[in-house]
Amino acid sequence: MALRLFAVLVALVIVWSVPQLARWRDERWFRLWVDRLTDLSGPGRVAVVLLVPVVACALIAGILRSLPFFDLGWLVFAIAVLVYALGPREIESDIDAVLHARDTLRRDEAVAALRHDDAPLGWFAPVLVEAAFYGALRRRFGVLFWFFLLGPSGALGYRLAQILARDAALAIDAATRAVARRVADALDWLPAHLMVFAMALVSDFDAVMGAWKQWHRNSGSPRSRLEPDFLGAVARAGVDADVEAGDGYVQDVSDPIAELEDARRVIRRVLIVWLAVVAVIVLAAWFA
Repeated sequence: MALRLFAVLVALVIVWSVPQLARWRDERWFRLWVDRLTDLSGPGRVAVVLLVPVVACALIAGILRSLPFFDLGWLVFAIAVLVYALGPREIESDIDAVLHARDTLRRDEAVAALRHDDAPLGWFAPVLVEAAFYGALRRRFGVLFWFFLLGPSGALGYRLAQILARDAALAIDAATRAVARRVADALDWLPAHLMVFAMALVSDFDAVMGAWKQWHRNSGSPRSRLEPDFLGAVARAGVDADVEAGDGYVQDVSDPIAELEDARRVIRRVLIVWLAVVAVIVLAAWFA
């Protein structure tokens, strides 16, 4: 776990320091791989599309881990996979583009880049806050969770599952798309819950947990269905409570700028909580 934490810290520093990396993340190989499997459909196609690159990644990581030099080869490979899987852009950079847009045209372009699905975003605080947190989940926290759990193959598998499920440019049949979305939602479920629990620590605890409980009571969604749809409602409640409490320069929860600024702060605090918890686990393992 210590090596994985170090890889995460290095990868985060790299993607924050070199934002131009967003242009180097080439997914054409995956699109070509998906296009080659047109004779398959539904669960079979999803399984083959995802498992082949994930298993290949796991084999490479395993071979590098068995080499000498103190796992240096594995560490370099893990950092490279993380840098590739994170993003495609840092969520803070997209939020900043909205906050610092000089005119309405640039603001609308920045808002469009913040989208987490195909639905257009309007200039409304609630939908912008939701988009920011879903973007944080799928660009960062989902990748980090599955990397901590399964290593480089987990991070790559999560990223490819999200592309397969949510990239409208991929020409796949409806059955495959439906299965891919269920897989992507299931992979989002655990990290979304961990984001909620971290938000409860760094934001208004009562508002966050109250919104989480209320969503599960009123959504009508069975608990057996693994989906991250609760995250939007919880994020809105936490950010609204922060803004109303004066965590910023205004207390108007209908102000998109104020809400996005607080969302940015909360997202960064959640990351700090995650890294702190992993660091505590590493220290406990050392002293055990």
